[in-house]
Amino acid sequence: MNQIQVIDLLAWTWLLLAALSTVYVAWDQFRHNPEALVMKWGWVLITLYMGPIALALYVMSDKEPRPGTHEEFIKPLWKQGVGSTVHCVAGDATGIIAAAAITATLGFPMWIDLIVEYAAGFAFGLFIFQALFMKDMMGGSYIKALARSVIPEWLSMNMMMAGMAVTMIYLMMGRDMRAMDPAEPLFWLVMSLGVIVGFVTAYPVNVWMVARGLKHGLMTVRDEDHRKRSGLHHSREDHEATGHQMNPDVTRPQLAAISALTVLALVVAAVVPATQVNLRLSAREVGGVVMPPGMIMTRDMPGDAMRDMAAVNPRKVSYRAPVAARGDQPLTPRIENGVKIFDLEASVIQWNILSYEPVGAYAINRQVPGPRIRITEGDHLRIRVTNRLPESTTIHWHGLIVPNAMDGPANITQRPIKPGETFTYEFVARQAGTFFYHSHDHPDRQQALGLYGALIIDPRNAPANPGYDLEYVILLQEWLEREGLTYPAMVMEGALPNFFTINGKAYPATETIQMKMGQRVRLRFIGSHNNFIHPMHVHGGPFRVIAVDGNSLAPSAQYDADTVNVGPGQRFDVVWTAREPGRWLLHCHIPHHTLNDNVEEQGGGGLTMIINVKS
Repeated sequence: MNQIQVIDLLAWTWLLLAALSTVYVAWDQFRHNPEALVMKWGWVLITLYMGPIALALYVMSDKEPRPGTHEEFIKPLWKQGVGSTVHCVAGDATGIIAAAAITATLGFPMWIDLIVEYAAGFAFGLFIFQALFMKDMMGGSYIKALARSVIPEWLSMNMMMAGMAVTMIYLMMGRDMRAMDPAEPLFWLVMSLGVIVGFVTAYPVNVWMVARGLKHGLMTVRDEDHRKRSGLHHSREDHEATGHQMNPDVTRPQLAAISALTVLALVVAAVVPATQVNLRLSAREVGGVVMPPGMIMTRDMPGDAMRDMAAVNPRKVSYRAPVAARGDQPLTPRIENGVKIFDLEASVIQWNILSYEPVGAYAINRQVPGPRIRITEGDHLRIRVTNRLPESTTIHWHGLIVPNAMDGPANITQRPIKPGETFTYEFVARQAGTFFYHSHDHPDRQQALGLYGALIIDPRNAPANPGYDLEYVILLQEWLEREGLTYPAMVMEGALPNFFTINGKAYPATETIQMKMGQRVRLRFIGSHNNFIHPMHVHGGPFRVIAVDGNSLAPSAQYDADTVNVGPGQRFDVVWTAREPGRWLLHCHIPHHTLNDNVEEQGGGGLTMIINVKS
């Protein structure tokens, strides 16, 4: 399980390239290029946002190729359109990005984010980059510059926001919603991509406005270097730049048509995504979750559902278990005044289901499954559960007769155990048989990720001859691991499992049961999994079913079978006799469940074990 995803590496790489590109453009603009000051800063900002793409545009359209050639070099309309778009996007994008970071931090829903971003982008672009920076060019009056800038800025802003909004919505509220968090590099990558798309959508209208004299494009200012060297003052005429004359040549019908087009583009950019994603969610609600590949996400999917189905956050891993570590290890209690006391701690760990396949797991006492609790009928138990998970949890004692307050369902019989808290369960074991414990707070997530363990209760008056020589506990589970991330497996689109485990391991990493001819083994099948019915089958002859769901069957009710269908929550105790020497399979009879990510290894995979019988 990788701490850093491929997309994170891409984000950091892109941001580094953007920074290096910006350094070069800033150095070249302020030392060599005869460009107006407002355009110098426009290119610096746009390169910061668009990285190498802006650098390429700068070199191709504005960087003076040879001394004294800038005036001729920037004349083509397409280059003037680039300059106009740079001027627009530099101001608008600055306002949008600042607003996006602030609204996300404050926890505003996405639809409010978009409104605030539009207002901030338009305001910053109009009042700062257009009117303030261009007032001398437009006659020296800020009010006059403001009046002449409103319509061009509005048209350009509409088209830029149309492209940027669609990009931000789909990328931020897609699979990896870390993109909504300003503390994540992915947020800034999405901002960059949004600006790039916004630049593309705003470019045509800016070319039109330059052609019609509504906006300026690139400019040449020749006195800047001389003024800096000499320290001399100069007149307004010295400020005149080549290539920016603005003589509007547009009819009202043309302006109305273009205005309608930009408004339509903006409306479509907002309405279409709103029919597909839930714009009512905020960055706080989704919590930077990463959703399974192929998961169907609709405009009414709540944030709670997303958090339950999301990947385990690798940053929350507090312990990396050794590759060979085994779960279901016996837990020895301490005894105080005749009470058996067990301590359980739930936490996020890295666990290997195969030597090469680590998963993010919710574990109890740093193992999957959790430790085996073995007691005797009539024992008084006190079980202290400490929660180190990033969310609340509880523990349910499946199949046991306990006081209602000790049963474990969150918000029904108890207040959930919050992160950092400890809750004590106390009851007397009044039954004997095969049971298990598991999370009952978001169990579709927590149990699927490993929060369960065996609870074996021996009868108070056990017979001298139990009728078997060995016993083995078999806890089943289903896992979903994709691209280094682990998701809770569910019977849903995009969430179906691709790995299956017995006692936390997939074959060939499962244990081998060693037996001798004539020996009998008691297999305790426990349905600790969440989703499927697993027909568990043993080769080499039938077994005897002696108990179901923790209840022993009378001799007359016992029966022979070679397969039992173990559903979620069910338990079957069977006794199998080693009749012939050899390596005998114990496995689920659904072939897909005996593969590892659809691959067969050493004759099997997943829910497969070997019973090795020697003569």
